[in-house]
Amino acid sequence: MKPDSAALGSSILNSSWGKKCQVLIAGALLPLAFAPFDLSLFAIVSPAVLFAIWLGDTPRQAMTHGFLFGLGQFGTGASWVYVSINEFGHTGFIVALFLTLSFVAVLALFPLLVGYLVRRIRGSDTIMLLLSIPALWTLGEWMRGWFLSGFSWLHLGYSQTDTWLSAYAPVGGVYLVSWVVAMLAGLLVLLLRHWRRQGIKAVLLSGLLISGGFVLQKVEWVSAAGDALKVSLIQGNISQHNKWQSDQRQPTLSMYRRLTEEHLDSDIVIWPETAIPAWFHSVQDGYLKELTSLAVESKTSIITGIVMANPRTGKYYNSLIAIDSSNPEVQFYNKDHLVPFGEYVPLESWLRGLIGFFELPMSNFSRGGQQQPLISVNGQQIGSSICYEIAFGEEVINALPAASILVNISNDAWFGGSLGPYQHLQIARMRSIETGRPLLRATNTGITAIVDHHGKIQNSAPQDKRLVVSGSVQPQQGTTPYVRVGNMLVIVFMLLLLFFAEMFSGRRRHESG
Repeated sequence: MKPDSAALGSSILNSSWGKKCQVLIAGALLPLAFAPFDLSLFAIVSPAVLFAIWLGDTPRQAMTHGFLFGLGQFGTGASWVYVSINEFGHTGFIVALFLTLSFVAVLALFPLLVGYLVRRIRGSDTIMLLLSIPALWTLGEWMRGWFLSGFSWLHLGYSQTDTWLSAYAPVGGVYLVSWVVAMLAGLLVLLLRHWRRQGIKAVLLSGLLISGGFVLQKVEWVSAAGDALKVSLIQGNISQHNKWQSDQRQPTLSMYRRLTEEHLDSDIVIWPETAIPAWFHSVQDGYLKELTSLAVESKTSIITGIVMANPRTGKYYNSLIAIDSSNPEVQFYNKDHLVPFGEYVPLESWLRGLIGFFELPMSNFSRGGQQQPLISVNGQQIGSSICYEIAFGEEVINALPAASILVNISNDAWFGGSLGPYQHLQIARMRSIETGRPLLRATNTGITAIVDHHGKIQNSAPQDKRLVVSGSVQPQQGTTPYVRVGNMLVIVFMLLLLFFAEMFSGRRRHESG
C-alpha cells in the first residue's frame, strides 16, 4: 500500500524537528512585515505559527520554540548590526559573525522567556490565545525595550504604521498596537483550530479590533499651533570611512554651508548627526560664528549635530545645537540614551582593548541627562533626539506637550545598505503617530524625511544620495492619551489580562478537580 501523503506530511510537521523548523522559518519571515517590505500580514501570521505550537508544548518545549523563533526573527531582521561590527569595527569576518550571533541569541531569550511563562499560566486554548499569550508577548516586547539599555526594534506594532491599527498608538503607544496584532494572531489560531465552536466569535472579535482602528483614525487628538514652517533637511551623504579624516573636514563644512545658502528661503535648515566633523570648541569662533551671522541675517534657523567636550569634567557628548534666527546664542541638546558599544562600552575596564570593535571612534560619550531645556526655533519648541533615541517612545514624550515639532538627527551610514535604515525610519514615524507631532528627520546617508503628525511621509530622500529635502511642516499642540500616561496604561492592562487568565484557569482546574 502507498503511504498516505497527507498523513505523512502531517506526521512530519507535528514531529519535534518539524515544529522546530516551523517556528524558525516563521520567525525568519516576520521581518517581511516591516519596512522596506511592509507586508504587514506577516506580523499576524508568523506569530500565529508560534502561538499554535505553544498550545501543545511543555514549558521546556515552549522555551526552545520561543528561542528558535527569536533566532529567526532577529537573525534576519537585526542582522544589519554585522555591517557596523565588521566594516567599521575592523574585527574580521569570524569575530563579527560571532558577535552578531551572540547579539541575536541574547535577543532570542525574550521570546524564550515568554514561551516559558505561557506554559506556566495554563488554561483552555481560548484563555491562552485571547488573554495570556498576547499579554505576555506584549510584556516581553516592553521588557526588551528597556532591559540593559533596551532594543526596541521589530516590535509587532511597528509593522502597522500604514494600517488602521496604527490608530491605537496615540492611545497606548506602540505596545498597544503590538497587543492588538498579537490578539489577531491568537484569534487566527482560534479560528483555524476551533472554527466550528469559536469561528464566529473569532471573526467578530477580529472585526471589532480592526474596525476600532478605523474609528480611532477619525479622532484628531491635537490641533495646529501657529503657522506652517518651510523646512529644508540636508542629506550630506558623507562616507563613514571619510567622515573623520582631517583632509575631508573643510570640504564637508563647505558643502553643508553651500547647500544651506541655497535654501535660505526656508524657516529651518537641519543637518544630520555629527554633520560638523569637529569639536564644538574648535569651530566656535570661526565657522559657527559665521553660521550664526548667516542665520540671523537671513532669518533662517539652523540645527546640526556636533561633538562637544567639557574641559572642566573631561566628558564629551554627542550633541545637537541650534542657532535660532532671532537669537545669536547657541542652544544645546546632549544625547542622553547612548548606544551600548557604539557610544559607550559597558564593563569598559574589562572589554576595552580586547578586540577592535570595543575601540570604535567616539565610543566613550557621556549621557546628557533627562532634564535638559527644550530648544526653541522660530517661536516653536523642539523635541530633540539623536539617532537611537527616537526608538524609545516613553523618552520622546518627556518633551511634550511643550514641544510642537519632533526633530531627529541621525547617521545610519553605520548600517550600509541593510534593512536597518528603513526600520529606523519606520520606528521614527511611530513616534509621530503616538505624540501627534510632525517629525523632521535629517540623516547623513538616508533616509531623510519630513513626516506629518499622522506618521505619513510628506517628502523623503533615497539612500546614498546628496540631496536636500524641502517642504512645509505644521507645528501641533495638545496631548494624546499616550503622552499623558506613557507605557503605564498598557503595562497595567496586560497585568490585568494575566490576572484574569490565571483566575479563569484556576476556576477551571478547581471545577475539574
